[in-house]
Amino acid sequence: MLPFLNRPANRRPLNPWLWHGLALLLLVAGNSAQATPSFARQTGYVCAVCHASAYGGGDNGPALTPTGMRFKINGYTEANIPGALPLAAQLTLAHTNPARGEDRTRLTEADIYLAGRLTDHVGGFVKIETDNVGGGKYNTKLSNLDLRFVAKSLKLGGKDLTLGVSVNNNPGFNDPLAVLPAASTLGPPGVTGTLLNLSSPAAPANHVIGATVYGLYDSNWYGEVGTYNSLQPSVQDRLGYSLGSDPGRLSDTGYFRFAYMREFKTQFFSAGVVGLSTRRQRPRLGPADDITDLGYDLSYQYLGNRQHIVQLSYVNIFEKRDYGSTPPSPVVPGLLALSHGDARDQIATAIYTFKQSYGIAVSHMVSTGSRDPARYIPYGSPDTTSNLVSVFWVPFGKESFNSLANLRIYGTWFRFSRFNGAGTNIFGAPPGAPATNARDLDAFTISVSAAF
Repeated sequence: MLPFLNRPANRRPLNPWLWHGLALLLLVAGNSAQATPSFARQTGYVCAVCHASAYGGGDNGPALTPTGMRFKINGYTEANIPGALPLAAQLTLAHTNPARGEDRTRLTEADIYLAGRLTDHVGGFVKIETDNVGGGKYNTKLSNLDLRFVAKSLKLGGKDLTLGVSVNNNPGFNDPLAVLPAASTLGPPGVTGTLLNLSSPAAPANHVIGATVYGLYDSNWYGEVGTYNSLQPSVQDRLGYSLGSDPGRLSDTGYFRFAYMREFKTQFFSAGVVGLSTRRQRPRLGPADDITDLGYDLSYQYLGNRQHIVQLSYVNIFEKRDYGSTPPSPVVPGLLALSHGDARDQIATAIYTFKQSYGIAVSHMVSTGSRDPARYIPYGSPDTTSNLVSVFWVPFGKESFNSLANLRIYGTWFRFSRFNGAGTNIFGAPPGAPATNARDLDAFTISVSAAF
């Protein structure tokens, strides 16, 4: 067995087409990969060693193999080739065909990665992302950041122990199992959602800074605790984020992650729990909401001889909310919002990869919340159900020379069966006015990504 060292309440409904744009944005965001050629150049491994496929494991889900998990827990510091430059880049070209709206073909994203080993005990991952926001305009932002200090080869009670510190800007991104929304880049879209879901409105992902202390004991037991603070709006603006995405002022924030991991000869299993608790003021000078997330996750991998790889995962996150205010409904006079509420995000993913080159990934995502006619207009329910289906082909990444560059061609279908609590007329258009159905948010995208 390989050892593991590895919403403001009182707001009016948004324009339906803004939600359409959000759905397309989530479609592109869900295709991000966290593998970089700089890791391959540093270790001498081809990409297929640490990932289920030769380009970061396909779309979403538990893409890391046990070797990749060990590399991440060890702080990205494993190096077999001295002097490798911890620098990489990625370009993504996409043709999007939405159910409603115009087709478009454009360069959607250009990324620079500063990723790899700095010393024997210090390493990191930094992604600087430039997105095509349309109209010939581009936006550059600091995306995910994970800087680590790690102490390896320790002993406790005669068992192996690894201890580390992670400074990061996205709770759950540094999860070695890569199943939490921040690490898998996949979260249920919708009008509400948990704090740990990077697709939730005003999610803290990339808008906070924090530190966690983590450890791996006896190759199987993983634990992590830490805290986060939201960045000042002026800092978020300089880092490339609009003020409208500010998660608000966070205080008394605590985060924990515990997991049991077990690798067999050709299989891998994990079971974990995660929690995040905070007081949030949004707007920042407004009343504070007490929010607590608690979740669990399961994952399974069949690796075999790497000809046929099957990866399964399930994540269930529940959020309890004690609101600091009960604002009136913007459409029903005299109706006040409830003082308590909850939300739940669920993600089930299955990925099959053949010869680490061809694959299909299917994800079923559900975002639900307690009924509140004043907060959720027009139906009093935020429930959303969506599916993401991807097929991919990775021609390279299985031979040593491919550590210099890599390529992935993939098609992705984002499908909605329910949004904002309904399947039809999801924004409650009056009789005679154009209505938007959940299926109108569907989109199909063909993309090509190149990393070098």
